[in-house]
Amino acid sequence: QVQLVESGGGLVQAGGSLRLSCAASGRTFSNYAMGWFRQAPGKEREFVAAINWSGSSTSYADSVKGRFIISRDNDKNTVYLQIHNLQPEDTAVYYCNAGRRIVTTSAGGDYWGQGTQVTVSS
Repeated sequence: QVQLVESGGGLVQAGGSLRLSCAASGRTFSNYAMGWFRQAPGKEREFVAAINWSGSSTSYADSVKGRFIISRDNDKNTVYLQIHNLQPEDTAVYYCNAGRRIVTTSAGGDYWGQGTQVTVSS
């Protein structure tokens, strides 16, 4: 089992920035690809960004390219999502995900965190 705990969400004005963190525990963190997904009210969960086990490969949803940056620190068992130029449409619960490989569909990998709320005011 892998336990994932997100943090860093909050209320921010449009144009602002946030850095989300996801701390992992349980099995060896560096064995897993990590991803971020989000779910807005009334909408289905969607893929946001993912990173492979070493950090050498990343993938982003088209809607966030150029504004979101995913990174990881295997020594700290933590994956990050740096978000710039936040927009009201970025308002959602953001979920951390772990799996054996990068998954860019809404199904994600095997393990999920509880989510952290990001709210962007206009």
